[in-house]
Amino acid sequence: MKFVISTQYLENYGAHSEDGKFSSGNAYWKMKGGSDYIVSGLTRIQDAVAFVMAKFGENDLYGKSFPIKFRTFDEWQDELEAMDGEYAEFCEGQAKEVSP
Repeated sequence: MKFVISTQYLENYGAHSEDGKFSSGNAYWKMKGGSDYIVSGLTRIQDAVAFVMAKFGENDLYGKSFPIKFRTFDEWQDELEAMDGEYAEFCEGQAKEVSP
């Protein structure tokens, strides 16, 4: 079975010019893009989410990347069909196929 796990990336602009810490008032987080991971080789969506977080997740002062949405491959295909054709092609082309 295949699953699609979407991630969100946050960037701390405050860490570029200052120390970037909340305690000093220098944290300035901005939502950035994310990625879609097509995960095969697992039978449970929970395992796919945990795999993506372990392999591609990030959590430090400069950036954070974490899963925000997860669904079966078929559900993702249904989402793509409901999108504008060019945007759907873009999303499909950007997805990364991964497997443990």
